Amino acid sequence: MGKRTNNSRDEWGKWDIGSDALDLYFTADQTLRKEIMEEYCTNVLKYEYLGYRELHRTDEKGRKTHWIGLDFKVLIDKEKVKIGEPHKIEKLEWFTLDNFPENTHSQWLNFLNKYRDKLSK
Repeated sequence: MGKRTNNSRDEWGKWDIGSDALDLYFTADQTLRKEIMEEYCTNVLKYEYLGYRELHRTDEKGRKTHWIGLDFKVLIDKEKVKIGEPHKIEKLEWFTLDNFPENTHSQWLNFLNKYRDKLSK
């Protein structure tokens, strides 16, 4: 998980698993690979599409937002991982599904509860 800096879009200082928007004319596969490289400086070795989530929340400025999250389980080379966007990520740490930090992104528990069984395989 990466700890978000004050330069992140929102939820500053919270731990999350990374995400971004689809770029125009990029497929979900292309965006996944691009974002993993940009954020964590490593290639995607293998991935599995888990499903999607509708994300309804209110941001720090009180604006209501609605996102569609395309969720993936991704295999990477842990030894190659490093922070690729230090302006957005201040720290990276590895956690288990049963031992993660308390200060997580507002959508983390929704993700974990929906996909726990698929993530532990």
